[in-house]
Amino acid sequence: MRKIIVLSMITLDGVMQAPGGPEEDSSGGFEYGGWVAPYDDEVSGKIMERLMKPADLLLGRKTFEIWENYWPQHENVWPGINDVTKYVLSRTRKASDWNASVFFNSLADIENLKASNGSDIQVWGSGELVQLLLKNDLVDELWLMIHPLTLGNGKKLFTNGPIPAAFTLTESTVTTTGVIIAAYKRAGKVETGTIGE
Repeated sequence: MRKIIVLSMITLDGVMQAPGGPEEDSSGGFEYGGWVAPYDDEVSGKIMERLMKPADLLLGRKTFEIWENYWPQHENVWPGINDVTKYVLSRTRKASDWNASVFFNSLADIENLKASNGSDIQVWGSGELVQLLLKNDLVDELWLMIHPLTLGNGKKLFTNGPIPAAFTLTESTVTTTGVIIAAYKRAGKVETGTIGE
């Protein structure tokens, strides 16, 4: 069985929209595209280099369409991105000229992929897809890059009802610019109790 690992750059109030640049995703009138750029430093660069090692990808259609226009010309930034398999959940797309792109149209396709043999699968961006995965308990690990700002509006990572689920912190780093990079592994059911007893 393959692990599904969600990697997301988020703000303190959970916004994940358009971290990379002003033109990335301005839907809904979003004005803060590129909010990650001021927080880059050597610490985050080293971690990102590690996370961007070649791995199969699972992407939502919107993220895929941003990426298919960008990464084929920028592989020097992410070596191997053009060679790994890109699995895309879409009801409207069935093909792409981008090398090694495979299109899915159902949750069952993702469940079959997860049950197959192979490397771990990374999910970047793809908010609606991540919410579908969380709702159906298909996320094995979360890598959250929590940036020290709030944006108030924009697409958020945790909306539309993820199931109650416990996670264990497996790794954490604070960068020189105040970004908390935290890795969480799925850890069973939510436990409750009373403080002080």
